[in-house]
Amino acid sequence: MRVADQPEGRAALPVDAARLHETMHLLVWRLELCQSQPVAGLRSKTQGRGARGGPDRTATPSTRLLALFDGHRLTPTQRRIAQCLVEHGAEAAFLSSNEVAALASVSQPSVTRFAVALGFEGYPDLRRQLRKLGLGDRRETVDEARRNAWQQAAAAEIANLERLSETLADPTPVEDAGRLLASARPLLVLGLRVSISMARYFGYFAAKVHPDVRVLTAAGSVLDDQLQQAWDAGGRVLLAFVLPRYPREAVETLRRARELGFTVVAVTDSQLSPVSGVADVVLAVPVASRLVFDSHAAPMLLTLVLLQALCDAIPAQVQQRLEEFERSAAERQLFVP
Repeated sequence: MRVADQPEGRAALPVDAARLHETMHLLVWRLELCQSQPVAGLRSKTQGRGARGGPDRTATPSTRLLALFDGHRLTPTQRRIAQCLVEHGAEAAFLSSNEVAALASVSQPSVTRFAVALGFEGYPDLRRQLRKLGLGDRRETVDEARRNAWQQAAAAEIANLERLSETLADPTPVEDAGRLLASARPLLVLGLRVSISMARYFGYFAAKVHPDVRVLTAAGSVLDDQLQQAWDAGGRVLLAFVLPRYPREAVETLRRARELGFTVVAVTDSQLSPVSGVADVVLAVPVASRLVFDSHAAPMLLTLVLLQALCDAIPAQVQQRLEEFERSAAERQLFVP
């Protein structure tokens, strides 16, 4: 977690926010995204490689390929190419870029961009590396390779949850953020593109215990209007979910929010995220990227923990509002027995 310096001329913050700014500058809430020690039962960064950095001949072809792709943020199209190579591991080193493009149902330039994204000069350079992996010395069916890739995706997500668990050993940063959100009237929650669902999820439950939650998911000039209206209504805190791929408009919105005087709490995937420079508080939690689309199990769990921290900050109010909701729900028979 990182708390940015407050610029001159910004409006005075609520008591909880002021305390947060006084104390949180000593706290860094980091997730070690490149840990060298693997969680028990999970694949480490070096699995699939030999003792001297070469290919591990005992590993399956798909495992060797997944090790090659590790640590690179790929677009959905590039991930489809990666999955295609995993499923055709034995012959991958002998396929031309056009053949890979045909198998993955993408364009040939997309295959070239994929190779460059992995750090190679082009596809021929990548193919030379594939040949060094010795992918043809062990046969693996398409179903076996696909199943192995899915297991690796699940293992990567488990590792992310383990890291989040280790980070939450110090609950202070999330507790302070929860108090800050609980003090906001109204509380703004921002989420654009892939982060819309997470913002709505948080907003749905927060509205059960907080009197004024406003979820912002509409892009364009309407977003500016909503920010100004919330500021005029007394709002001083904005919670933003900004996960990759980072929408430019989300970053620009946070910048405008800070210019107005909002305190910005951002949930994102890394301390190096583009929102780090425009948020006051950054809660970073890793996103899994082994499948065609990102998996957000760890960010979702952090969202629930943040909701719990908000509730813990105002227990009496939470109890009263939940009891009122239960009475209303029973009267209206909202749920089946």
